[in-house]
Amino acid sequence: MQLSPLQFAAICLLACFLTVIGGQLPPAHAQQAGDSPEPDVVNTEPANVQPITPQAALAKITVPEGFKVTLFAGEPDVRQPIAMAVDQRGRLWVAECYSYPDWNETGKDRLVIFEDRDQDGVFDHKKVFWDQGNYLTGFIPGFGGVWVCCAPHLLFIPDADGDDVPDGAPQVMLDGWAYKGIHNVFNALNWGPDGWLYGCNGITAPSNVGPPGTPDDQRMPINCGIWRYHPTRHIFEVVAEGTTNPWGLDWNDHGQAFFTNCVIGHLWHLIPGAHYERMFGQDSNQYAYELMPACSKHLHWAGGEWQKARGRAEDDDLGGGHAHAGAMVYLGDNWPDKYRNSIFMGNIHGYRINNDALVRSGSGYASHFAPDFFKANDDWFRALELKCGPDGGAYVSDWCDTGECHDYKGVHRTSGRIYKVVYGDQQPAKLRDLAKLSDEQLVELQLHKNDYFCRHARRLLQERASGGKISEQAIAKLNSIFADNADETRQLRALWCLHGSGAIDADFLTKQLSHKNEHVRGWAIRLLREYDNGLAKNHATLAKLAQEDDSALVRLEIASALQQLPLAQRWAIAAALLAHAEDAEDDNLPLMTWYGIEPAIPTDKAQAAKLLGTCQIPSVRQFIARRIASP
Repeated sequence: MQLSPLQFAAICLLACFLTVIGGQLPPAHAQQAGDSPEPDVVNTEPANVQPITPQAALAKITVPEGFKVTLFAGEPDVRQPIAMAVDQRGRLWVAECYSYPDWNETGKDRLVIFEDRDQDGVFDHKKVFWDQGNYLTGFIPGFGGVWVCCAPHLLFIPDADGDDVPDGAPQVMLDGWAYKGIHNVFNALNWGPDGWLYGCNGITAPSNVGPPGTPDDQRMPINCGIWRYHPTRHIFEVVAEGTTNPWGLDWNDHGQAFFTNCVIGHLWHLIPGAHYERMFGQDSNQYAYELMPACSKHLHWAGGEWQKARGRAEDDDLGGGHAHAGAMVYLGDNWPDKYRNSIFMGNIHGYRINNDALVRSGSGYASHFAPDFFKANDDWFRALELKCGPDGGAYVSDWCDTGECHDYKGVHRTSGRIYKVVYGDQQPAKLRDLAKLSDEQLVELQLHKNDYFCRHARRLLQERASGGKISEQAIAKLNSIFADNADETRQLRALWCLHGSGAIDADFLTKQLSHKNEHVRGWAIRLLREYDNGLAKNHATLAKLAQEDDSALVRLEIASALQQLPLAQRWAIAAALLAHAEDAEDDNLPLMTWYGIEPAIPTDKAQAAKLLGTCQIPSVRQFIARRIASP
């Protein structure tokens, strides 16, 4: 067909237009209009040091048969992802840390919200919530805003109306957090089942924590270990001390917490009041005498110098290396049931995700080796966080850089990836804002198989109760679940909700000390410490339980509670605990009982001598004698 000059020109113009459009339209997942511009950051690694593309990295990943991995987000849409959280609307929040490893008083670290509205495993909407962070290492939404780790401050950024726009300037809730530790800083914010905000802290620089203006002698020192902060009572506590650089914390179906760590032991069972082994330095109590080991009964590397344990062939079958970050106890409803209540963690040196089985062992738990779950097969892969979402799939963050402790040759600030892992032909979850549900609907979610719903619903009920707004029908339903449900994990969920909502008292918990289930008895003991004289009023009952209860887990909760009791009330309880000769080889009970009774010994050496005569735990007998002889 012969074209006129005018027709030919029109076709050429259209072709040019389509070419321009095809080449210049923003990508499907580009930043949304109105967001702050991308930070102007500079890579400090050599220009020729570059990662493979996110798409190429995705193609190299291997996972067990039946699983699928998608690239949820990659650079330039996400960079330097150091922490993640899934909110009550099913959206993924990501902290981008551009300031590592140089602390400055101000910065441009960001909190970014990603949405996958069509649920294809790839985000399709992005919004920047905040872009003024300095050394941003952890965060969690909740209680009308977002809680943020920006050393030396624990910040609260208010957003009461939930419109994803801060209502005002960040509020400093606590200060005194060390910022000279480089990668050993406070991190990993998570809501515990007891309604407290939990976090980790590293070893290389000590923190001295308190509300702004608190005198030094009234602050709470913490070097390495786990801490918690109550969001409405504004109380700060050190939960346990020791390890090296804990970076990842999660809970199993029974509310037992586990955290990951680098260098010395990769997994630890969190026991309130524990004093764990340290990489170096002195424990806060010089009379601890002996420190508690990790609950991991294996290594993920072949030994030798830990600095060289990266990418070695001899480490591969064992898990790839010693440096770990992130922790996710899988409690979703998409993956096969064999993975439920096992823990997943990033292995920085091994470029993979390790999986450990959590097994009851004596009074606590031991972790046992399971086959690696996710291999990136990419020496830039640095998994720092794992989170489960409302569809039961899990997000995996990749800091994407070289070196250990994130990096020691320079920082590649313009890279980062988020992957999503699902099993089978997954049906999209019905996304909804859980905050719009009624109290009764939130209670019903305590029966959901996916703990994502349980956790958010529990926190929302606690928030409403703290504002004086929770229905009597919801409380009645929680009491019904606790009393009538045959599943102990559902009973625990109801108990945690009742506690967080202020719907029970010390008398209620005292009645549960005779509950038929060991986990309920154990949690009743743990929660009693939060009520005025809750433990002190029950010291005689605790002594009887310490003597008669056949559950080592319950005895461990009693040993942990010793540290919260008046010194004079500890003797009878400790004597009952130390009469159990069968606990002599337990990983936890001898030392936890010792930590509880040690402060009382110099106050009454006659009682200590009497205890020495009845103690059936050889190691504790030695400790008692040694402490009696100490100045």
